[in-house]
Amino acid sequence: MSTTIHLRHARPTPIRNRMAFGLPEWPSGYQNQNGLRAFRNRIAFVLCTLWNMELDPVPLDLYAYDALDPNGNITVKWDVMSWTPDGYVAVVTIFNFQKYRHIELPGWKLGWTWAKKEVIWSMMGGQATEQGDCSRFKGTIPHSCKKSPTIVDLLPGTPYNQQIANCCKAGVISSWVQDPSNAASSFQLSVGQAGTSNKTVRLPKNFTLQAPGPGYTCGRAKLVRPSKFPTPDKRRFTQALSDLVFAFAFLKKLPFVNSYTVTWNVTCTYSQVLAQKIPTCCVSLSSFYNDTIVECPTCSCGCRNLTQQGNCVDSESPHIASVLSSSDKNNLTPLVQCTNHMCPVRVHWHIKLNYKEYWRVKIAITNFNYNMNYTHWNLVVQHPNFDNLTQLFSFNYEPITPYGTINDTAMLWGVKFYNDLLMQAGPSGNVQSELLFKKDKTSFTFDKGWAFPRRIYFNGDNCVIPPPDAYPFLPNDGNRIAISTIHLITTITVTLVLLLIHPW
Repeated sequence: MSTTIHLRHARPTPIRNRMAFGLPEWPSGYQNQNGLRAFRNRIAFVLCTLWNMELDPVPLDLYAYDALDPNGNITVKWDVMSWTPDGYVAVVTIFNFQKYRHIELPGWKLGWTWAKKEVIWSMMGGQATEQGDCSRFKGTIPHSCKKSPTIVDLLPGTPYNQQIANCCKAGVISSWVQDPSNAASSFQLSVGQAGTSNKTVRLPKNFTLQAPGPGYTCGRAKLVRPSKFPTPDKRRFTQALSDLVFAFAFLKKLPFVNSYTVTWNVTCTYSQVLAQKIPTCCVSLSSFYNDTIVECPTCSCGCRNLTQQGNCVDSESPHIASVLSSSDKNNLTPLVQCTNHMCPVRVHWHIKLNYKEYWRVKIAITNFNYNMNYTHWNLVVQHPNFDNLTQLFSFNYEPITPYGTINDTAMLWGVKFYNDLLMQAGPSGNVQSELLFKKDKTSFTFDKGWAFPRRIYFNGDNCVIPPPDAYPFLPNDGNRIAISTIHLITTITVTLVLLLIHPW
């Protein structure tokens, strides 16, 4: 007796209101190859549509990851506010959602590539660096005809009729922790030849952000809900134009858009590897219990070239005044003082005092860069005793807890109008403070370098720290006994000699 077993795929659980997602009804059965092929083709069409609408997330390899600020990023929001005869008026806002990484002078530069043949008729709160070829226009000349324009912020003191909210700060944007009220920058532009409806407008692509130099990678634009803007009296809100209807597809609840929106987000993340090939700061160490000063590792930020002039500036040179007068301040290329480490910035950690229940640390930041005044600088330090920080002098402090309840990371920055500006290399090119910690008897020790920091960031860049075997060591009991014995023998010998020379 033979038994024949017929295998059939089980029919999937039907999804309610499938037509709302633009999907066909399930085939009558998987035995129907034509129906299965049509269903697969429809799925491929939907996925390709989502890709072309740029709703897909940015590939992970384009993103940078910071363990101390895993969610930090700069978000560029593009809001279409109104329509014009041949285009639209948009407000573009740059939000800095990074805890300790800010944008300093000479400020941000935002670039993109137009999807069609758009031009910028006019701008407020910002300007394009180049006008481009506008020869095809015979009447009114646009502000910029570049296919890939670059936009910069206006300077403080710009006439009020050229300003909008959150503009005109020379491109300087504070970090989210230091000053959230100044962690955004905006400009307005009137775009022409772009279409006059939310179905014909196309978002620019290939966004780039320099803040102020390289280091940021921007992903694809995403459709988001329209932004809301409060009126000056905070009693009314206006919002960007939108015709967005969200539904959820059956694949992992992927958002599917039945119509088009005119508000987009572009997310940009930072990578120190992309920003510069070499580090920009280093750490030196010292302590009260050891006379050794552990300097920054040699060639931490590059090596001194003795055969090439202009690699660095000798602070003892008689021609230093002429060299500095010809240098460009706030230049991205550092002009550093000649040192063994060749770093623009050095952070020194000194274990100063030891009390019965407390211990004190002195931090000094020195600028060796003649081309840069560091405005709104900040320091991020990782040490296990920050959960018992008792007092801080002349610095601001904010705990950073990327690991939930573990409080071992602190953000430090200067007091406004007092020491928030780290001047260029020279007598005034340093800031310092002291920290008082309470001892945790279960973990505190001066042994094996426990009292030195694990990591230090200056302005968001990781600094080079000496290796643990180079830390100032704690004298052990054997050394102290040997020193005391030698001292005792020497004292007795000198006393006997004196007695023999000068008898009573």
